[in-house]
Amino acid sequence: MQDKFNNFRSGFVAIVGAPNVGKSTLLNQMMGEKISITSKKPQTTRNRILGVVHRPSSQFIFIDTPGIHKAKRPLNIRIVDAALSALGNVDIVLIIMDVANPDTESEAFIVKKLEQIRQPVILVLNKIDLVKKTDLLAVMDNWTKVYPFEAIIPVSAILGNQIDELVAAMEPLLPEGPPYYPENTITDMPERFIAAEMIREKVFRLTGQEIPYSTAVTITSFSEEKDGALVKINATIHVERSSQKGMIIGKNGSKLKMIGTEARKEIERMVGAKVYLKLFVRVHKNWSKDTKALRRFGY
Repeated sequence: MQDKFNNFRSGFVAIVGAPNVGKSTLLNQMMGEKISITSKKPQTTRNRILGVVHRPSSQFIFIDTPGIHKAKRPLNIRIVDAALSALGNVDIVLIIMDVANPDTESEAFIVKKLEQIRQPVILVLNKIDLVKKTDLLAVMDNWTKVYPFEAIIPVSAILGNQIDELVAAMEPLLPEGPPYYPENTITDMPERFIAAEMIREKVFRLTGQEIPYSTAVTITSFSEEKDGALVKINATIHVERSSQKGMIIGKNGSKLKMIGTEARKEIERMVGAKVYLKLFVRVHKNWSKDTKALRRFGY
């Protein structure tokens, strides 16, 4: 067994960055599996998601973190604390930045936090498909003067460009040692958590600007029937006001049906079985400012 893992490397990698820079899309590309939710709205990710990537001579354990920003609301403060807490317990830090739409305030805030850590840091400049090469080179040159990154790798997470180059740059920075997880492991998150995240993603994608930030999703039941050929799920979408409940349900239930249909298809791909998904919408007034509710909803 020991010989099998001679010269093997394994370790933990935190993926951090401002909201909406493509962290979850990058993780899903490296995984080759969808485990982290994505949308065009910022702050989609609220919990750290662990994803495991297996290679012939290495194993990466990725932690996808929520977008780091200067937070004021209790929910957002907890989200940012979750992201920052990942930095001290990993072997490599990946800082993701949107080269097409820089968030200079958040970027400065993140770089300031890097002064407190000793781990190697790789800067990933995402969305290179949206900028000119000359502009990209100028941005890369500027960042070399700001912080001593181990490497600066330009990528397009949505197109999958330069992903292999990024992984190749990270591999030598991992500590030597055997893998932490068996080869068939892709995440340590339970299926019911990922199912809730997939439902929340559809709320993000299919509703207006204010709705997603006022929603949480809990799974009230998750059971297998017919020897695993059918999975029955009851889930609740929690909102803060009655008007938001109406927006999520839609006329004659049309919006809720759309959310449920799209979420069910993704959950079926994850569990490899038919899924019966029933959604409920409940009003929990101002839950995002209620510390008890935040704990109950997993924040």
